[in-house]
Amino acid sequence: MPFIPLPFVVAILLVVVFVHVVRRDEDGQRNLPFLALILLSILQSLQAGLRWGYGVGWVMYLAPVGAALVPPLAYAGVLRLVRKSRTPLPRRLLLHALPALSIVMLLIFGREPIDLVLVAIFVGYAMTILLLMRPGADALKLAPFEGSARAYRAILFAAFALLFSAVIDILVFLDMAFTHGEYARSVVAVGNLALLAILSVAAAAASASAAPAEKPEPVAEPSLPEDHETLAAIEGLMRTKRVYRDADLNLDRLARKAGIPGRQISAAINRATGKNVSQYVNEQRIAEACQLLAESDRPVTEIMFAVGFQTKSNFNREFRRVTDMTPLEWRDKQASSIAISHGAKRV
Repeated sequence: MPFIPLPFVVAILLVVVFVHVVRRDEDGQRNLPFLALILLSILQSLQAGLRWGYGVGWVMYLAPVGAALVPPLAYAGVLRLVRKSRTPLPRRLLLHALPALSIVMLLIFGREPIDLVLVAIFVGYAMTILLLMRPGADALKLAPFEGSARAYRAILFAAFALLFSAVIDILVFLDMAFTHGEYARSVVAVGNLALLAILSVAAAAASASAAPAEKPEPVAEPSLPEDHETLAAIEGLMRTKRVYRDADLNLDRLARKAGIPGRQISAAINRATGKNVSQYVNEQRIAEACQLLAESDRPVTEIMFAVGFQTKSNFNREFRRVTDMTPLEWRDKQASSIAISHGAKRV
């Protein structure tokens, strides 16, 4: 029976993920850094399989260079959801190529510090991503509101995965230093198993459409006088123009429509309601969906698209979050209430 190293299995799973992402985004704007990150992860997994499964030694010169490219690609993908960069593309590419170039220089002039430099690169980019995410889901100004909460969780997962990779590198470095690599293979194997488990849990969480566990209602911070004006302007847009029907609506686009800075909108909604902007907008969508479900016989899917949702899982999750019911349960309840009301009038 042929021996298949575990990293090869990880590579196959990542190919499936890559194909899924490409097909999912074929009609929209793709996040190229994230796609490049998946491809690089496939390459890194194949190299690990060749190195530790079949003893192919020359790949050890490619692996650290590829590893140094992983955090910059993750950061670039996050940045495309956070803000538009004004830095020219060539300068950005050069800036984020510096980690890999530093590893190449170390391979030429002295390999000893490579592992520690990689740890610094992974930790530095992970902390930078976490700092970008401090405002919560509202930090993703260029991500559509419908999927911003899920994207936020995925980005946090990516940041902690970078930190986890740094821990693995530290363990391998210590093993090489004190036992001459006696346990390096086991450390790499266990690391891949752990990453596979984390990936499986994340995939299950992302695909779940059930409502999350109940949490205490957030307490709104004391609002400022200008918050009322900001909130009134946003509510006016929702009520008169129904901007929430735009499936691609994000904080950046909402700020342009309102003529108000996105940070001001986010702060005002958070202080006044205790919610982030994506929750606020999705509640506007659900409110109209409830009205359409009660007053018409239109199919649920048609209503979902009409109010600004693009996926049934997101629509059902947000609907249950707001109403504690599914759309069909809501429609049945409203129909029963109307029937009881009509019966009472006849009596």
